[in-house]
Amino acid sequence: MMLLCFFLSRISWSQGIRDSLFVLKEVNVSAQKLFAKETAGMKETHIDSLVLADKISQTLSELLSENSSIFIKSHGRGALATASFRGTAASHTKVFWNGINITSPMTGMVDFSLIPVYVIDEVALSHGAASIAQQSGGLGGSVNISNNTNWNNKLTAAYMQGVGSFSTYDEFLTVALGSKKLQSSTRLYHNQSANNYTFLNRSIGNIDPETGNIVHPRDTNKLADYQRYGFLQEMYYRPRDNRTLTFRWWGQWADRSIPRVTSFEGSDNANINQQKDLDQKIVVDWNRYGEKGKWLFRSGYAEKHLNYTLRNFVPGAGLIPAVYSESRQNSLYNQISHTLSSSASFSTEIKLEANRHQVASRDSVQKTGYGVARWEQIAFLTMRKRFGQRINLNLMFRQEWVAQKAHPFIPYLGIDYKVVKERDWVIKAHIARNHHYPSLNDLYWQPGGNPDLLPEEGLNIEMGTAHQAVLGNTSITSELTFYRNDINNWIIWIPSFKGYWEPMNIKNVLSKGLEANLKYRGISGQWGYSIFASYTYTQARNYGDPLVWGDESYGKQLVYVPLHSGNLMAKLSFKKFTIGWQHNAYSERYTTSSNDVSRRDWLYPYFMNDLSLAHHHMTGKVEIHTQLKAYNVFDESYHSILYRPMPGRHYHLMLTFKFKK
Repeated sequence: MMLLCFFLSRISWSQGIRDSLFVLKEVNVSAQKLFAKETAGMKETHIDSLVLADKISQTLSELLSENSSIFIKSHGRGALATASFRGTAASHTKVFWNGINITSPMTGMVDFSLIPVYVIDEVALSHGAASIAQQSGGLGGSVNISNNTNWNNKLTAAYMQGVGSFSTYDEFLTVALGSKKLQSSTRLYHNQSANNYTFLNRSIGNIDPETGNIVHPRDTNKLADYQRYGFLQEMYYRPRDNRTLTFRWWGQWADRSIPRVTSFEGSDNANINQQKDLDQKIVVDWNRYGEKGKWLFRSGYAEKHLNYTLRNFVPGAGLIPAVYSESRQNSLYNQISHTLSSSASFSTEIKLEANRHQVASRDSVQKTGYGVARWEQIAFLTMRKRFGQRINLNLMFRQEWVAQKAHPFIPYLGIDYKVVKERDWVIKAHIARNHHYPSLNDLYWQPGGNPDLLPEEGLNIEMGTAHQAVLGNTSITSELTFYRNDINNWIIWIPSFKGYWEPMNIKNVLSKGLEANLKYRGISGQWGYSIFASYTYTQARNYGDPLVWGDESYGKQLVYVPLHSGNLMAKLSFKKFTIGWQHNAYSERYTTSSNDVSRRDWLYPYFMNDLSLAHHHMTGKVEIHTQLKAYNVFDESYHSILYRPMPGRHYHLMLTFKFKK
């Protein structure tokens, strides 16, 4: 794959296609700008609209796992899912929703299993230091999800009903209506599943008395049910052509049981884990466009209530609470920015932010908890310059104050070089500094929080090439990127002699690797085809102080980071039918910092294969879309996280009815 991407990047087939448009089976696919001064030196990946439409009933964790270079650490279907972007920790991937940072100020990370693809219109990944354009702290990168509107829409309504294995049911409803000045969109959704799939439990074994062999039993993923209710309300107002006011409100309630690990051998009623999440997010934007500039005023609010309970069975007393944890998180966001384009070749942007986060967490059983508020002030400046027709330069400067303390100054220098002036073949490179401030749990969690933690600091160097071309009715886009990320003061939670876990800084982690991507799509008569492929090599190793960190872990790959990973999505359509194939591959992952395979605490490589068949039919003004999916078609037994089983072969059927006036 790497050689293929490199080969494609050197071929000059046609003129640039930045303004080209493809019509493929009623889906508009526009080419991405490769040579723009606003993104000089940056690697940004946009999830294709075809992929988003195909994954609409899934979660963001499944979308990214199957269609990006991000490795998702999933604790099971419907359970906690966090990201490892370029070998970094879950807290090093920032997530933005319509411009506000929805990463938890308490834990410093996002549970991607709680974000349905259904409420997303666009997904863009900013790799490495490209995330500095939004905020610091994304040492691995950032995930940017957003919503948009169609000002030509008069009335659109859609209803989707899904049913799948393990008593899984999905319902989605969309109603959008408006005019040239006012647009409204309402989305409602509900997902639920018993999630009681069976699996081969290799963590437990019995000895066969006749052969002496170890026999692993078939087990059931018990107490793993989940359900989600949610809505997204959007309002867009355009009093003039150069002014827009946008209001978005996203609310969700989730309730799920947390299954036991596969090594558990107690009775079914020994203990019960349950988690409830109540989220709501609001963002208001005011945009004013001028001939040479743009003003943006943005305010947002994010709130999360998280309740976690653990009840243990005590003979004669029943289920007794062992943990009853209640956490409340509130965040306020305020942003003002001005972009000035003094000429076609030069522009500047100034942005100021003031954000406040408040967290209160308490366990009423263990009588522990904390409450704290933290302010963030941010000043950001970028200058973008195009030199002639072949060079773009991007300078960014960021200064942040967190809890009344100034962070180290963050500079970024990015450059694009267009190899051939008439064609879309670009070499991109950047060097940047980045830092990540500890989360509130890192500092104040009781017991274990460490208020003396230092911020993590990273130096990122990146270089790559990108190319896109048109061959008749076919478009090809390829990209190859090499990166190196030196991170000092890496924060990690480890067991202490006090009997609980606590965070500490280790001196250095070095993450380096390469990312290769290929998009190939087009039409031929009544046939349509598309291929999206990627390969990732990630080497993330600990080079901390061996006297502190442990000799056996020095120079070893970080836990749960695969050295090799890749995915491939292929679709073929003919008239009203579409067939798709999804393939994902991951190399072995270590679960101990010493990379010790003799203890069997490592995870074997696995290869996932999914198939889909869809039919599209039009009756008057009503579109009827039917899709049948088969997941894990070869019924492979695998784990993403140790002792957390994943489902075997299973199915999902989705019916969609859409009306458009």
